Amino acid sequence: MNSFKANADRLAQSLDAAQLALAAIDERAAAEPWAPGKWSRKDVLGHLIDSAANNHQRFVRAQQPGDLHFPPYVQDHWVGVQHYQERTWRDLVELWSAYNRHLAHILAFIPDSLQGKACTIGAEPTVTLGYLAEDYIDHLWHHLNQIGITR
Repeated sequence: MNSFKANADRLAQSLDAAQLALAAIDERAAAEPWAPGKWSRKDVLGHLIDSAANNHQRFVRAQQPGDLHFPPYVQDHWVGVQHYQERTWRDLVELWSAYNRHLAHILAFIPDSLQGKACTIGAEPTVTLGYLAEDYIDHLWHHLNQIGITR
């Protein structure tokens, strides 16, 4: 398992690699759903913003004493009620980048002694804070690849 600092660096490098490529996608292409009833690139990036918001809570609250039980993330609801289609692509890219740079900053300062801190999300099996940090970046790349951004 990577240290939190290593994951912070990995996240920052991911942002550096993806931000310009995201910015190069034009507004029309970003808004077009892949198929009827499917998400567009805007929706996928919005989902990544939601992921940042949910994980922000996890990364901060997991440093508090006590057991951690987080609510589940209902992705279709979150994406739907935030109307990402109504935002400009540029605004979404800037928000995604800024939020993730903040998460990288937070990760850099989490003590590695908290790697094994137990975190429960909804009814899912309990995982560790170290796992959440690594999985967050893997999840980010899974969706960046959907948008067409490669490492």
